[in-house]
Amino acid sequence: MKPGILGIGDALPAQVVTNADLEARLDTSDEWIVRRTGIRERHWLQGDETLAELAAKACEAALADAGRQAGEVDHLLIATITPDQLTPGLAPAVAARLGAEHAAVVDLNAACTGFLYGLDHAAALVESGRASNVLVVGAEALSRITDHEDRGTAVLFGDGAAAALVGPINEGRGIAGFEFGYDATLAELLYAQRDERLLRMAGQEVYRHAVARMTEATERLLGRLGVDASEIDLFVAHQANARIVSAVADAVGVPHERVSFNVEWTANTSAASIPLGLAAAERAGLLEPGALVGMVAFGAGFVWGAGLASWKDGAALAA
Repeated sequence: MKPGILGIGDALPAQVVTNADLEARLDTSDEWIVRRTGIRERHWLQGDETLAELAAKACEAALADAGRQAGEVDHLLIATITPDQLTPGLAPAVAARLGAEHAAVVDLNAACTGFLYGLDHAAALVESGRASNVLVVGAEALSRITDHEDRGTAVLFGDGAAAALVGPINEGRGIAGFEFGYDATLAELLYAQRDERLLRMAGQEVYRHAVARMTEATERLLGRLGVDASEIDLFVAHQANARIVSAVADAVGVPHERVSFNVEWTANTSAASIPLGLAAAERAGLLEPGALVGMVAFGAGFVWGAGLASWKDGAALAA
């Protein structure tokens, strides 16, 4: 079976935190934040709101987009580093809210690259014939592990969730392939420890490695698949920072009019970043069926990856 993306859905918390809100309590300014990161606002969960509820909304939207019911879901894979509790994971709670009674459920932790790992696993499940409907979710509540007194990182992170339904297709390229990599020797540049539970980052070093590794992964993947950068209809890079996205797109050779930029309104949402970008791009009319989509991410670990897929190819096979 050839795997493809059948549906997309997203959800953001209602609470919007603007740069002006942060100016009121930090030594920063809207001008500085926008110039350095491209971010103008972010969404944060409040009070007793849960990430499971947010992720379930995204899944419901993806299922509706694909014309599927929760009971048809075979596997639910959630990429997250911020589950509502240490254990059990987020996936069982989300599946229960959906009513996906027969789904296999699991959380994945690959930081900002998690959604791509989930897509890779989902594609393999469909290719092997072990599953027909796999929900891949990126869901994060980074506001919970942000040091809100740290001027350098407090402005960077947001909360959000987005999901893609993966299943068999009968025509088109579908989910074509992935390129992954890691370097554990540099883990101290971006991490959160179990006791402190706050993100710590050496920003300039992370920037340098992110641009280099995302560029390298994309070029290696395109070369292996025999695809030229000029063939990419939409390039969706992890929305950590607008300057990083621009630098990678320039290095790969994708013009900015074919690059997804939504960090302005979501900030860095880690594993939720790429699917949020896909959902926003489709709403904006930037994604038509058959469009070739390049995806790339870099995050803590360091772990990075790139993927290539054509968007909602053909008619989905019956589940």
